[in-house]
Amino acid sequence: MQDDSYARPPDLTRRVSPSTARASAAAAADAPTVAGAVPVTLRINGKEQRLVVDPRTTLLDCLRETVGLTGTKKGCDHGQCGACTVHVNGRRVNSCLSLALMHDGSEITTIEGLGTPDALHPMQAAFVACDGYQCGYCTPGQIMSAVALLKEPCGPDDADVKELMSGNICRCGAYPTIVAAIQHVRRNG
Repeated sequence: MQDDSYARPPDLTRRVSPSTARASAAAAADAPTVAGAVPVTLRINGKEQRLVVDPRTTLLDCLRETVGLTGTKKGCDHGQCGACTVHVNGRRVNSCLSLALMHDGSEITTIEGLGTPDALHPMQAAFVACDGYQCGYCTPGQIMSAVALLKEPCGPDDADVKELMSGNICRCGAYPTIVAAIQHVRRNG
């Protein structure tokens, strides 16, 4: 017999379809208010997003479910795999461990904000050129961490890169080609 004594709290995050969220942040702000939800303004990939979210909503869930940017992946949901890595005010952050409310007014960059298929960021191009992925699930988080690594103090050796990338797990084991891609960008600017 199943114990129903634990009831999951209601989801108070206002969800907007991805096309609506991208087309107009104002549409989300004008939607009816859900009890307990609070306003937050995030600048995501250069665009201001005015949202109303449950105060318990993680930045990861806000990006994926409310704003519709699904490039940031939900892996472990415990800050152990790095699949959810985004940049907040220029620094890498595990978005699954961070509440959206904590970043009111912050500049957030996701994988969608790095480049486009026609104009890849140098790190994205290096991952393609060096085959720095296998299944691809961890790739957005790997790339976001790698781009942040370029701005951090890091020694020249592969071991130095591996140390700074140790928060990102690749279950396929593409580590040698990931390191090669990062080193390629470090050497070639």
